[in-house]
Amino acid sequence: MQLVAGEPMEYLGGDMVVEVDHPAVRALAGELRAAHPDDVDFMRAAFAWVRDRIRHSVDAQDPRITVTAGEVLSAGVGLCYAKSHLLVAVARAAGVPAGLCYQQLTDGGEPFLHGLVAVYLAGRWHRQDPRGNRTGIDAQFRLGREQLAYPITNGSAGLNFPEVHVRPSPNVIAALRGARDALELCRAGLPATP
Repeated sequence: MQLVAGEPMEYLGGDMVVEVDHPAVRALAGELRAAHPDDVDFMRAAFAWVRDRIRHSVDAQDPRITVTAGEVLSAGVGLCYAKSHLLVAVARAAGVPAGLCYQQLTDGGEPFLHGLVAVYLAGRWHRQDPRGNRTGIDAQFRLGREQLAYPITNGSAGLNFPEVHVRPSPNVIAALRGARDALELCRAGLPATP
């Protein structure tokens, strides 16, 4: 899939959600960068760290709502969007351009958004999905050939949005900020469009 993005340098700054300057985010990025000076190795390690150490709210049956990179890191839990906010913040804190991407999925009911990231490595953008693995989901860090939590192929339900966003979707932020329970938010209705 051809991704649509601006210049890579646009994807290095932070904001109130992608907290590049949060002390704990900076510390994690520094720790991972010290062990992995190469950009690809660093991103592989950062991806695995977020995917495996931050629990997905539904898998953990944890109702806490986390939104910002710092909140996710502190709580150790988050929905796909929140985990993506953290991974993008860690990447940017280490100087690797990263942005937010979305897929529209359906589980037989109303369509809903799934959040993932894109990183700029080896001269192009590569989508990565830090959602977290479980039975039936095997997301892996790959360059060239994606291995996402929810692959959308010909004949499968869903839609890949090609845009690489500098900032999180306002619809996603409004849904997260308006919710009191992550599990109820997933049952009641996640946003359907970025």
